[in-house]
Amino acid sequence: MSRRHLPALRPVLALCAAAAVLAGSAAAAPAATPPAASGTAALDDTYYQGAIGKTGPALQTALHGIIRNQTKLSYSGVWEALKVTDQDPANSANVVLLYSGLSRAKSKNGGNVGDWNREHVWAQSHGDFGTSQGPGTDLHHLRPEDVQVNGIRGNKDFDNGGSPVSGAPGNLTDSDSYEPRDAVKGDVARMILYMAVRYEGNDSFADLEPNDRVNNGSSPLMGRLSVLKQWNDEDPPDTFEKRRNELIYSQFQHNRNPFIDHPEWVESIW
Repeated sequence: MSRRHLPALRPVLALCAAAAVLAGSAAAAPAATPPAASGTAALDDTYYQGAIGKTGPALQTALHGIIRNQTKLSYSGVWEALKVTDQDPANSANVVLLYSGLSRAKSKNGGNVGDWNREHVWAQSHGDFGTSQGPGTDLHHLRPEDVQVNGIRGNKDFDNGGSPVSGAPGNLTDSDSYEPRDAVKGDVARMILYMAVRYEGNDSFADLEPNDRVNNGSSPLMGRLSVLKQWNDEDPPDTFEKRRNELIYSQFQHNRNPFIDHPEWVESIW
């Protein structure tokens, strides 16, 4: 080969050398570190670790052992907590009322017409726990509601059907049951089923259980289970409900509603 042909080869050799360097660098580069677990996955690795993989009664027992560890509020303390957990995302001076869906000033808490008060979604009389620290002050089933609408709901069980509720569009009621608006049907179901798992009769309070009846009176029972399961499926947790669960966990009671994090556990247990 004559020397005059060598310059023509130099660009090719340079390209080959560069390719070899790049290939070597790629081979030597460490694999990308996977992102850290977040959200429900992180909770499954920590908070819910003892429940993962279980089903049926074993899952219910495991969840009870996890969520029973909580900070208990006074009944007066519930007022201020609800102003945080149920704050209107569009107006920080207001709370969102559960059944009616209305936004009302935080300062309007009380017992008069036009006020909002503390609605026990699991009615106090179903187990006779009143407003005692524990089930009577558990934020996971206490929500702001218009005084008059709260009175109409009373201590009725939950079921489909009835006549329209004045002041709460989309709600229906009859002599023995109450049906909330579609947007919070799942919320109601998951609150009731949380209470059934949290309060098992081993901490001086009644053993709260769902059943498939209405007219439960003062028994520590709440129905109708088949309807609650349907509502859980039809209305999955939304941003407001998830945020509320996180605030109760991080700022107030330090326990969670597992059925907001894992709605599928409802069917697994019941």
